[in-house]
Amino acid sequence: DGIGFVDSISKENGAIGVVLDKTNYYGESGGQTFDIGSIKTSSGATIQINNTQIYGSFVLHLGEVTEGSVTVGDAATCCVDYVRRAPIAANHTMTHILNFALKDVLVTKSTEDQHGVTVDQKGSLVDENKLRFDFSWNGPLTAEQLAAVEQICVGQINSAIPVDNFVAPLDAAQKISSLRAVFGEVYPDPVRVVAVSPTPITSILENPQDGQWNSYSVEFCGGTHLKNTSEAEGFVLLSEEGIAKGVRRITGVTMKDAAIATAAAAEFEAKVTEAGKLDGLELEAQVKLLTVELEGLSISAAKKMQLREAIGAFGKQVVAWKKKHAAEQTSKVCDQVVEAAGSTEGNKVVVRCDFGLDGKVAKAVTTAYGKKIKDKALFLVSADESADSFLVIAFAPKGMKDVDCKAWVSAATEGTGGKGGGKKDSAQSRVPGVGSIGGVLEKARSF
Repeated sequence: DGIGFVDSISKENGAIGVVLDKTNYYGESGGQTFDIGSIKTSSGATIQINNTQIYGSFVLHLGEVTEGSVTVGDAATCCVDYVRRAPIAANHTMTHILNFALKDVLVTKSTEDQHGVTVDQKGSLVDENKLRFDFSWNGPLTAEQLAAVEQICVGQINSAIPVDNFVAPLDAAQKISSLRAVFGEVYPDPVRVVAVSPTPITSILENPQDGQWNSYSVEFCGGTHLKNTSEAEGFVLLSEEGIAKGVRRITGVTMKDAAIATAAAAEFEAKVTEAGKLDGLELEAQVKLLTVELEGLSISAAKKMQLREAIGAFGKQVVAWKKKHAAEQTSKVCDQVVEAAGSTEGNKVVVRCDFGLDGKVAKAVTTAYGKKIKDKALFLVSADESADSFLVIAFAPKGMKDVDCKAWVSAATEGTGGKGGGKKDSAQSRVPGVGSIGGVLEKARSF
C-alpha cells in the first residue's frame, strides 16, 4: 500500500526510504546537514540518496531507485558524496574553533571587566556552503573584536593542529577544564569528544584539569570533522548580527568559499586605494560607486568595516573639497558680476556666468553682491550644459525699491517652461533647454 515497511523496492516505487544494519551516512542532527550519495547492492541495483534523517534509533536514507530492484537482505555498499561532505566537515570543525575564539577574545583576554559574563552557544548550522553560529552576548562586536576572532581561526588553520575524537565515559569527559558544552543539552553516556589539540584526548582525560587545555577547543559532538585544521584551507567571518535579545549570530565560510571572499576583498581594497589618488568630482563619483559595491560584497566583516571607514573618509574629503571649490567659485563669480555692474549704465545688471545649478553658490553670490553694489539690481544666468538647463536669479540690494525681481524673472522666462518663484527683492527660476538662454537675456535687458 506504499505505507510502512516493504520487502522490495524498484524505480516504480518513486520516493523511498532505506534502513541499513550499519551506515557511514550522516543523518541531519546537531546543527549539521545530511549526507547525500548512493547505495549500490550486490544485485546491481542503485539507490540515489538525496537526504538522510534520523528517526528514533534509525538512520533513514531517503531517495529513489535509479537502477534495478532492492530486496531486504541484499548486501549494500554505501557511497557517500565525500566531495560534498568535505566543506561540511571543514565548516563544522571551524564552528568549534570559532566557539573557542569568541570566548578567548570576548572573555578570557578581554581588557574589560567581564566578571560573570559568558559566551554560550545558542545554536548552529553547518552545510556545504557556510557555517552559522549563534551565541550569547550583550551587543555587536567591534571591528577589532571581529578581526581578532577571525585571526585566531585563521591562525589555528595555519598551525595545522590535529583534530581528534574519542568516545569517553560522560562523567570523565565532563571533568575536562576547557570543555565547551551546550547549556541544557542532554548528552549520551558514553559521549563522543572532539578536540582541536596536538594532545590526544586520551592524554587529556588522564589530567583533565590541566590549564594547558584552555588553549584548545574541546566539545561533545557527533558530527563529521576534519583530521587536521589545515584541511579547512582558510576561514572568513562574513557577518555578525543580532537575532534576539542577548543573542548574536556569526556566519562564516571555509575552503574555496573563503578563498573567493579573500580575493574579492583584496580586489576591492585595490579599487579603494586607487580612488584615494583622486579628488573633487572624480572622487565623489567613486565614493558613490564603491559604497554601493561594498555593501553587496561577501567579504570579511572586519575588512568590510575597515573599507567602509576608508570610503567614509573619502566622503569627508569630498565635502571639504566642495566647500573650498564653492568658496573659490563664489569669489570668482562675484568678482565678475561686480565688474559687470561697474561697466553697466542704469539700475539693472544682466550677466551670464556659468557655475552650474548650485543654489548655494547663487545665494552666496547675491549676498556678496549686495554688500558691494547698493544701486543696481542683478539678473544672473548660470547654465549646466550637461543637464541642458539653466538657473535664473534676480536680486535687488537692500533698500532698492524700483525693481520687482519676481516680475523681472517671470517676464524674462515667459514661455520657456521655467519653474521657480520668489519675492520682489529676490527671485529665481530653473529653465529647461540651454538653447533659450539668448532669448531670456534679451528679455531681461529690455525689462
